[in-house]
Amino acid sequence: MKNIVVLISGSGSNLQAMIDACDSGIIQNARIAAVVSNKADAYGLERARQAGIDTVHLAASDYSDRETYDRALAERIDAFQPDLVILAGFMRILSHEFVRHYRGRMLNVHPSLLPKYTGLHTHQRAIEAGDKDHGTSVHFVTEELDGGPVILQAKVPIFDTDTAEEVMARVQEQEHRIYPLVANWFLQGRVCMAEDKAVFDGSALPPHGYAAEG
Repeated sequence: MKNIVVLISGSGSNLQAMIDACDSGIIQNARIAAVVSNKADAYGLERARQAGIDTVHLAASDYSDRETYDRALAERIDAFQPDLVILAGFMRILSHEFVRHYRGRMLNVHPSLLPKYTGLHTHQRAIEAGDKDHGTSVHFVTEELDGGPVILQAKVPIFDTDTAEEVMARVQEQEHRIYPLVANWFLQGRVCMAEDKAVFDGSALPPHGYAAEG
């Protein structure tokens, strides 16, 4: 049985998708060993408690700087012996030391078709740019913010009358489908990171990940 540790800061909708995927067998032979949050009031902690999952709250205000916090965070995570660390709306920029510690076994989902729109407010930026397509990307985490190799993307349309909230809802629906799928691929040994590229079933993936057009 493989161990997953999920890091959150908010409501935890992607966490819920992971919990459901473990229960349904979409994620095979794995369990969420712990959910860790930097916010004590994150609803995702309640989701975890309802599912019988261990929770950890670690407040950044209790530490003198980012590096000290991240070392304490890694210590708490490592107590659960994670095979995979999942970032699910964890709203902190991670130190390079922390990222290197989990290199090749930490995933993130970002609400854009990377490399477009790294950072925040991606839905509004896509609308303002006049894009007809938007989406989400699951990628390995590296020292470059939202810059790690992409494993899988999902596209959604943007319609002329859309608000950012409507686009976000469409994107999140896809996130909840593809993020557990990629987590299972990783835990089954089908996807890994090698030489700064995502590798699926032994073949390096293109920049936009697996089946970018399909």
